[in-house]
Amino acid sequence: MSAGELYLREDFARHWAGRDPFAEIEALRRDPVREVASRSTFRFELDGSAYFAKVHGGVGWLEILKNLVVGKAPVVDAGNEYRAATYLAGLGLHTLKVAAFGTRGRNPARRRSFLVTDEITGAETLEDLTLDWPENPPDPVVKWALIDKSAHVASTMHDAGINHRDFYICHLMLQAPGALTRESLNFNLYLMDLHRAQQRAGVPRRWMVRDLAALLYSTYDIGLSRRDRMRFLKAYFDMPLRDVLRRHASLLAAVQARADKLYAKAQRKRLLPRQQSA
Repeated sequence: MSAGELYLREDFARHWAGRDPFAEIEALRRDPVREVASRSTFRFELDGSAYFAKVHGGVGWLEILKNLVVGKAPVVDAGNEYRAATYLAGLGLHTLKVAAFGTRGRNPARRRSFLVTDEITGAETLEDLTLDWPENPPDPVVKWALIDKSAHVASTMHDAGINHRDFYICHLMLQAPGALTRESLNFNLYLMDLHRAQQRAGVPRRWMVRDLAALLYSTYDIGLSRRDRMRFLKAYFDMPLRDVLRRHASLLAAVQARADKLYAKAQRKRLLPRQQSA
């Protein structure tokens, strides 16, 4: 294991020339927009541009062991997110635009790291966008365009051997120059929050099920029809629907069962977006 990694995009290499990037990040740290255990996310501005920084402190051996005991891969630094975002961006997918990344320390329990990404302006999550769809249904053409694009994001990610592990619609961000209409479907869909992503030669079935179930569960309350869900499957698998249902029946049954369990648990704990906004 190397003592550390460092990537600085040209603009940050210029900003931080001759300086310690870790000290520079700490100097920029302000009130976090999110703080979870040993991870802090905050927004900052530099030379008129806005960025988000995610800073990881050491997670400790207890956290690593807890994850290993339950069969989870522990996230010890920002490397997963950096590598997944860089690889997917190279495939043409809209995702985090990495400006800087660094890790320091061989000991995984005490390793420090950071990831700086460009702020994505004029964007909202699909969770926020769709919250009132049951009361105010969208134009079907707009809805189908979003379904097709979501399926493209999912299939591109999985075909690249990457599973997300938090693949909910709150981690898909829509960026459009104006209101979406059937006459104006110009938009980008960004895949966000890749800090738990895993990358292999191919995505194992269990992780494909988990990603697709998470996405399905997070759409249960937005008024999608069976036809809408079939549209997603046809686009995701890129084959006629009858072939999808015949070839992937077992996979789809597993996805449905897991999505139902996720929904029941969230409903019981009152974690659903519509419960929290009521």
